[in-house]
Amino acid sequence: MQPFAYDLDENDIKRERRKARELRASQWWKRRCAKGVCYYCERSVSPKELTMDHIVPIARGGRSTKGNLVPSCKECNNKKKQLLPMEWDQYLDNIM
Repeated sequence: MQPFAYDLDENDIKRERRKARELRASQWWKRRCAKGVCYYCERSVSPKELTMDHIVPIARGGRSTKGNLVPSCKECNNKKKQLLPMEWDQYLDNIM
């Protein structure tokens, strides 16, 4: 069972960040970025400008798995911060 955010200890967070760094160096991640499209705003972005974002943030119980990692432009990644997907959708609805 996945722990809730308040159950995460420093070792859990460090482990997930380490796994994310390892995936960032993988061919899988390089292929994801090669498309040059932000997962959130769907804008074309230079692959080198894309950042790795956890759909469910580590601090909120998310893991560094291929299903939870997406390429994101820096603008979207900075705006999303620690929001869960439904909170991000609500944020987008409020600004539109």
